[in-house]
Amino acid sequence: MVKPLFRNIMVVINGSDSSINALKYAVLMAKLYRCKVYAIYVVDTATIKQLTLSKFFIEEEAREYEQSLDENGRRYLQYVEEIAKAKGVKVELLFRRGVIWSEVVSAAEEFSVDTILLGGYERGVIDQKDLLSSSSKSILLNARCSVLMVKEKMIEQLYKIS
Repeated sequence: MVKPLFRNIMVVINGSDSSINALKYAVLMAKLYRCKVYAIYVVDTATIKQLTLSKFFIEEEAREYEQSLDENGRRYLQYVEEIAKAKGVKVELLFRRGVIWSEVVSAAEEFSVDTILLGGYERGVIDQKDLLSSSSKSILLNARCSVLMVKEKMIEQLYKIS
């Protein structure tokens, strides 16, 4: 018997529209394939540390900025839970700190994830919140599971009718 392709999927959340679209895609996958969904938000403490060392931030500013990212991340994950719950899908929320790609890959291994979903972006359009784009390549190169870049143009409509 062939094992299901999707038992555990993980969607990377960073607050961008593209990551929310990836979440909606994950919710639809969960409904269709009856798989478990994990949503991960990573506070990029490595970049904050680098900015502090390069004197872009003083330590107090760095702490305030990290706290702001923590609060934003928790709000985003709460929103993730609302979106999934609206469609009757349970999602396990993961909140991490560190290097984005490393935390995503580690969590994927920890939870035996089959597929990582990343929010895609349209050619020529750069989402200012899409900090993940710089980490996408590293996730693709280092993940031991499949990685899916979600670019579905009709995801909002598909999510609404499901």
